[in-house]
Amino acid sequence: MKRLLALLVTCATVLGLTALLSPQAVAATGCKVDYTVTSQWQGGFQAAVKITNLGEPISGWTLAMAMPDPGQKLVQGWNATWSQSGSTVTVAGIDWNRTLATGAAADVGLVGSFTGVNPKPTAFTLNGVACTGSVDETPSPDPGDGTPVDINGQVHVCGVHLCNQYNRPVQLRGMSTHGIQWFSQCYNDASVDALAKDWKADLLRVAMYVQEDGYETDPAGFTSRVNSLVDMAEARGMYALIDFHTLTPGDPNFNLDRAKTFFASVAARNAGKKNVIYEIANEPNGVSWTAIKSYAEQVIPVIRAADPDAVVIVGTRGWSSLGVSDGSSESEVVSNPVNATNIMYAFHFYAASHKDAYRTTLSRAASQLPLFVTEFGTVSATGGGALDRTSTTAWLDLLDQLKIGYANWTYSDAPESSAAFRPGTCDGSDYSSSGVLTESGTLLKSRISTPDNFPTS
Repeated sequence: MKRLLALLVTCATVLGLTALLSPQAVAATGCKVDYTVTSQWQGGFQAAVKITNLGEPISGWTLAMAMPDPGQKLVQGWNATWSQSGSTVTVAGIDWNRTLATGAAADVGLVGSFTGVNPKPTAFTLNGVACTGSVDETPSPDPGDGTPVDINGQVHVCGVHLCNQYNRPVQLRGMSTHGIQWFSQCYNDASVDALAKDWKADLLRVAMYVQEDGYETDPAGFTSRVNSLVDMAEARGMYALIDFHTLTPGDPNFNLDRAKTFFASVAARNAGKKNVIYEIANEPNGVSWTAIKSYAEQVIPVIRAADPDAVVIVGTRGWSSLGVSDGSSESEVVSNPVNATNIMYAFHFYAASHKDAYRTTLSRAASQLPLFVTEFGTVSATGGGALDRTSTTAWLDLLDQLKIGYANWTYSDAPESSAAFRPGTCDGSDYSSSGVLTESGTLLKSRISTPDNFPTS
């Protein structure tokens, strides 16, 4: 074995909510570690840890962090194997990041809990070697007032997260259109301006139904409308999630040829853009995971041929519930993943219908699979009924903690309680005032419009 040079590591965190976005970095002769608290809430926090090797190549690494407060507990970690014994948290590299060449870095992260205060770790060892160093007080770059796309650039999948151009996990929050064949009048300059500037959304999901008077009736017309909405989102610095909205029939293979034609066209047309994400099957239902996987492995190469860098999101069994609604679980995806890179898996829920069992599945799956909640509602799975504020809040808090992106159903004035706007709103130009928002719209706007705090280092 090569003798591992003594590596010098230290890291700094930020105490208190007023300084969460000023990560401190330590530079030393052997390596550099950045420890940044990316978010904090009552009794809990999320932190990112970046380990950069500045010494000889390492074929395997284990980082130990001494947590100074006995109330600090590891809840969940990603991009590594995490464990805790007493006050020591241990992080070990996994298959794809355990080897670090000189200058290479590993990005990992954790969710933790604490009581009282949340002080920074006080001692570190890398592969059993004590690490020391001095703190570099240089602040991280200030992203200023840039748009989500300006700040994050082309997003990609890293580990179980969606990451930005700085290779840091990000959470995109936004709204989904209703079927553009029914509510086209809701998507114009005024409404998209409001979504970007007043709601401060990061993305617009474009729901293009395939059946139900959708794409199959006018492929060229619907493709053009989707491209127009992509352009409108791009002009306002938002990401566009192109949703091939298959629902009935539930087997996506029924629309395989249509999917190949559609995605070949939109991928070729939008390949130069940084704001496009592809969702290739909305809610597969009544079909096996094996069939869904087969569909994905035929459609993804079509997209990659034109747009090799974009993220692709694959729907899952049981109306994109990771199989829970069919009595299954995420294990079928974990044990038989889609044979492609830079992909995520869709998870959908409706807060009044899908509660603890679904949240438990999402939490468990999030440590093994890159997930994106491409659609969710604050009401029942029918799109109607009363808003379930308690369940919705529990869901959104969980998604924030796990840094999982989401799009709410729907940015429309549909006559159903899941709609963000009161009926008739889309006949006017006001998409932000309290007078036009439903109870669901008021709740979602209040959540989405909070600061994103995208990491830039």
